[in-house]
Amino acid sequence: MNSKENPDVFYERFQKQLEESQNWPGLYMFKFIVKSNSEQIDKLKELFKNPSEGVSLVNSSKNKFQSLTVTLEMKSPMDVIEIYKNASAIEGVIIL
Repeated sequence: MNSKENPDVFYERFQKQLEESQNWPGLYMFKFIVKSNSEQIDKLKELFKNPSEGVSLVNSSKNKFQSLTVTLEMKSPMDVIEIYKNASAIEGVIIL
């Protein structure tokens, strides 16, 4: 989402794309980037109820950032959007 776009319009379009791109329920991959050694990783994991499987945490080449990937079975596009909305409220998180 660009900074000028209305969030409601963005999420409505995103929901349509999700509905058309795969079957639900289905696996969905979330990707986030945060600064290394930050508490954002824990906050992000809490959004997924601290999953033990389907989680990958990778450091950048200079260890300044970490990439968190979480792959989970999601019930619907609205469940995916809810995660993204909650993640966007965490300061310092880049959503891919």
